[in-house]
Amino acid sequence: MSKQVLLIEDEPNIIEAISFILSRDGWTVKTHSNGADAVDIVRERQPDVVILDVMLPGKSGYDILRELREDPDNANLPILMLTARGQTKDREIAERAGCDAFMTKPFSNADVLETVRSLAAK
Repeated sequence: MSKQVLLIEDEPNIIEAISFILSRDGWTVKTHSNGADAVDIVRERQPDVVILDVMLPGKSGYDILRELREDPDNANLPILMLTARGQTKDREIAERAGCDAFMTKPFSNADVLETVRSLAAK
């Protein structure tokens, strides 16, 4: 059975690119684009890895990350944060909230694939 990635992202081009990269490598990629109910979707789908955008409609990726880390069932779920804002403070906020990896847009396809593989192996 293939591993499942849940991509929580609202930009169609990013969704298409990441879905293509990962599905070509054998991953099952599910997508969601609304921050408001993203935590419920994670709980429902129980992915192996989450790729989470910082800026989402309804709720920020940081808030979603904090909620997931407070949930015992998802406290150790591997999470890659994606953001177009790559300042040091953005990375620090994500790391304090509990992300496992942090990547800025634009990203390289190889980096996304390598990071997801690494997170899934934990």
